[in-house]
Amino acid sequence: MASVMKRPRFKAVKALAGHKLRMTFIDGSIMTVNFTPFFDESPGLAPLRDQAKFAQACIGEDCGWTVEWPEFDIQIGADTLWLDAQAQNAPDENTRIFAQWRARNGLSLAQAAAALGMTTRTMSAYGSGARPVPRYIALAVKGWEAEQLSA
Repeated sequence: MASVMKRPRFKAVKALAGHKLRMTFIDGSIMTVNFTPFFDESPGLAPLRDQAKFAQACIGEDCGWTVEWPEFDIQIGADTLWLDAQAQNAPDENTRIFAQWRARNGLSLAQAAAALGMTTRTMSAYGSGARPVPRYIALAVKGWEAEQLSA
């Protein structure tokens, strides 16, 4: 029986060719994230551009909360990679915009709900794909970010 996952946590990780990481979570879900876009966004990940070094990915000694590359002192949280994978694998543009917004801003479901004046249940439904993300939500998150930048 799969574990219920309140927060994303790794059961297994495996580096794949092309700087992709296959992640198995404690609830049994499997997602793949492509690290290539992150290299330009995060200079600290530069050592991982070498595929052989990237292949050294392992679960941290923290019961699955992080993936790490110990030789380079690089750790990335399961929740961050789960959101990144959701954004990269979103079925439509509105879902992708919503998932990228949460990932970029590091927002929990409760924080996203507060930002948009909605319930955490609705945010969860959008995040899990149980409900499609409406266009007005995609526009609202863009407006929220613009407002944050001008504050």
